[in-house]
Amino acid sequence: MTFSLLAVGDLHLGARPSRLPDELTGRSAELGTTGVWRRIVDQALEQGVNAVVLAGDVVEDEDDFFEAYRELATGLERLIAADIRVLGVVGNHDVRVLPRLADQLAGFELLGRGGTWESVTLEAAGTQLTLHGWSFPSPHFRESPLQGANLERGPGINLGVLHADRDQPASPYAPVSSSELRDAGPDGWLLGHIHKPDALSVASPNGYLGSATGLDPGESGPRGPWLFDLDTGGIRSVTQWRIAPMHWARLPVDLTGITTPEDARERLQVAVQELDESLAAHLVPPEAAALRVGFTGSTDLGAEVARLMDRESLGALHAGSGRIHYFVETLRYATRPVIDLAELARRADPAGLLAQRLQLLERGDDDPERQALIREARQQLREQAGRSHWQALPGQGISEAEVVDWLQRSGMAVLERLLAQGRAAS
Repeated sequence: MTFSLLAVGDLHLGARPSRLPDELTGRSAELGTTGVWRRIVDQALEQGVNAVVLAGDVVEDEDDFFEAYRELATGLERLIAADIRVLGVVGNHDVRVLPRLADQLAGFELLGRGGTWESVTLEAAGTQLTLHGWSFPSPHFRESPLQGANLERGPGINLGVLHADRDQPASPYAPVSSSELRDAGPDGWLLGHIHKPDALSVASPNGYLGSATGLDPGESGPRGPWLFDLDTGGIRSVTQWRIAPMHWARLPVDLTGITTPEDARERLQVAVQELDESLAAHLVPPEAAALRVGFTGSTDLGAEVARLMDRESLGALHAGSGRIHYFVETLRYATRPVIDLAELARRADPAGLLAQRLQLLERGDDDPERQALIREARQQLREQAGRSHWQALPGQGISEAEVVDWLQRSGMAVLERLLAQGRAAS
């Protein structure tokens, strides 16, 4: 027999997914954090887990108290009635609201109140598990929670539960180093705060659980809690439950070889159908999927495809079984015209001059003309970044690779338009 622990990353009850089409705006709660919490509870009951642990940022903010109370209370009642223990730690988002909720919700065990480490031992099926937890005492905490900490091992497998910023020493959100985590003593760490999940496994049970469900295009890929199966010999398996109700996906579509703009629609449909097959294999498939479509490849029809797509209704795409609502959140075009740059560069017109510049980018890194072009482009990009309306954004350097990529993409896009204008005039 095994002990099963379901570990839930950043839940953010009260938050809603962004950028939904009109067809889905009325379903934002069920597609967001409310929906995933209900799925977590349903699956925990169905799979018969022994305990559920929440790794902080359970609630989005103080204004979500009543919604979080209602949803947490409903789920807790069902879990506790099935003898499933529910524990958690406070993150930087819910410093004020989560302790109040814990005080009012019978059966919810909050670990490490006030920034003091606390341990608790659980037991089931002859297997023991000791959890070590620490909670944020204030919205900002600039010291490592492990500084000066003495985590004495408890019975059985030992796991740490911590909401923190790993390997970011200047962070105001409980900065902790990988070496501190490694040397602290537990057999594994269940981390909250960063929404991108790590690749957790039996061999590497330390890392970020990730957000329970994606809320915007930056949280693409599978999301959901992690199931840790334990026995007296250690951690037997680590499995991500892919149960998020909303899925965000980057979907590349290669248009190389198309003969009509309409072919792009067919290739997009095939790509969506392939995605549908993979999502159908999730433990609980999503109800909706937002697609960030990128048209790539070599074609002279890129501009015509763009005009065609502008006329399409992309708020709902049919694919596969039809159980998942697919929609295009963003369309990006990174196609290249089917041209011979060397031949085109012999021309003296604007298209030929642009082709010559693009050829420069294909030379060696130490070529002086290539370096001069990159320096000029970097300076122009810096001037744009220095404008007053960008000042609220964090500053960062512009690498050579980024400059080259920008020059190639923008140059090919302009070249495609120039060639299209030439064909239209002839």
